[in-house]
Amino acid sequence: MFARLFLIFTGVSLLEIFVLVKVGGFLGAWPTILLVIITALIGSALVRSQGLQLVQKLQERMALGEMPGQQLIEGMMLIITGILLVTPGFVTDLCGLLLLQPTIRAGIAKLLLANVKFAPQSSMSGFSSQGFGQTARSDDSVIEGEFEHKEDKRID
Repeated sequence: MFARLFLIFTGVSLLEIFVLVKVGGFLGAWPTILLVIITALIGSALVRSQGLQLVQKLQERMALGEMPGQQLIEGMMLIITGILLVTPGFVTDLCGLLLLQPTIRAGIAKLLLANVKFAPQSSMSGFSSQGFGQTARSDDSVIEGEFEHKEDKRID
């Protein structure tokens, strides 16, 4: 796993450097730097607006009592998109712009939902296999209740 991640990050970095050098040789240094800054600013604004739209969809799904799995995955993808667009370079910008497309992002999210099994790790308030805020128990040995701690007053 480490070797794979190392190869991916190294390969993307080398590709970014190659593309930046080629574009810089064609346009010049300052126009290339300005273009990288402009794409980061525009990308950040687009990620923000799409993030707000996604939060609205997420709230609507939760208000209906439905599991907002797709919206949560798309939200994580938007975070990755923001990182890609702010990272200096044209290759990461291209990948970020592709993920910014709602149809592409939704397709990838559906693919992830269909092929990845999500299992709850804890049933303490949150999502579980039985819905939001409900706990899944295999036995009925748990008794719910409240307690109050009282100090003993001792007279010595």
